[in-house]
Amino acid sequence: MALTIRKAVAADRKFVDDLGGQSAYTSISPLRAAGPGDAAAAFARATQFYADRADGVTFIAECDGERAGFIMLLFDLTDDVTLTSQAFVVYMAVASAQRRRGIARSLLAAAEEEARTRGVSHISLMVTQANTPARSLYEQAGYLDERVQMTKRLERTKQ
Repeated sequence: MALTIRKAVAADRKFVDDLGGQSAYTSISPLRAAGPGDAAAAFARATQFYADRADGVTFIAECDGERAGFIMLLFDLTDDVTLTSQAFVVYMAVASAQRRRGIARSLLAAAEEEARTRGVSHISLMVTQANTPARSLYEQAGYLDERVQMTKRLERTKQ
């Protein structure tokens, strides 16, 4: 398997949109009711947020010459508490047929190297608690829980 990581070009946009929309279901928490298309719509909002920012980079993974995954990274989001610069992974996806081949790990490494090159001291991301494969990947790559969002489902009161 020949794996290469490169910066995205305009011709990669459809690939990113399609793969992101297909894989977005992994970002939905089982605690929240999500209807058909909700995950893909959330991905579309994330890509619009990314496009509206001034400083981002997308990397494309190619396996044997075929696009297999991507990672979207922003550099203009500061840490909420310290207000220091950080790199932030907006989204990462690997085609289902290409998973478990080290592609996501290579995309993360490319993002981390880009952050180091830019002099950023931290890289952050968010992942759904239920996404065990992604959490395992991130933990193996040295990512640590920093903050935890806790959620409670509320029953509606009858009036």
